[in-house]
Amino acid sequence: MPPLQPDASPRLILGSTSRYRRELLERLRLPFAVSAPQVDESPRPDELPAALAQRLALAKARAVAEGLTDDAVVIGSDQVADVDGEPIGKPGTHERAVAQLRRMSGRTIVFQTAVAVVRRSTGFEQAALAPVRVRFRDLRDDEIEHYLRLEQPYDCAGSAKCETLGIALLAAIESDDPTALVGLPLIRTCELLRRAGLDPLNAGSANS
Repeated sequence: MPPLQPDASPRLILGSTSRYRRELLERLRLPFAVSAPQVDESPRPDELPAALAQRLALAKARAVAEGLTDDAVVIGSDQVADVDGEPIGKPGTHERAVAQLRRMSGRTIVFQTAVAVVRRSTGFEQAALAPVRVRFRDLRDDEIEHYLRLEQPYDCAGSAKCETLGIALLAAIESDDPTALVGLPLIRTCELLRRAGLDPLNAGSANS
């Protein structure tokens, strides 16, 4: 590989097929490519939700970065709902989504959203966590059914899409990184990108 130039800006890749994460990353006005990571998202025995989210975010970034020959910065992200210390992921089916929302009704749930950045050319690998406390309203079964029929959020951790109608399920959201609940905590992402040498506000001066 030829030596990197001091002013060379690395290629940015989002390791996710989520359109919500893609739309969030577009806010930074950086050119980027999208690549689907191939990662087993099954939790390990007794793995806590926060640890699972960080492990999977890093695994996704590593999976995409592996085999790249150019200077690239790869972002991976994952979100896990924490219910009594148990990781709750994507429901996959209507029945599981109903069960998830019934369980979360009237309760405060922590959504553990993690982001990781990998730059193999420099050996940089870091992950960060942005927990979000979400208080659900007391939900009636007919509200749950109506919401699920309209949104079909079967690919969302905890079955709640706060960026659309899912916001009507909620009573309050507490977070220091306001995009975290949607799936990509941009404050944490910007910090990791700067550490990796890609400053969103000065992308042309990335350090090698």
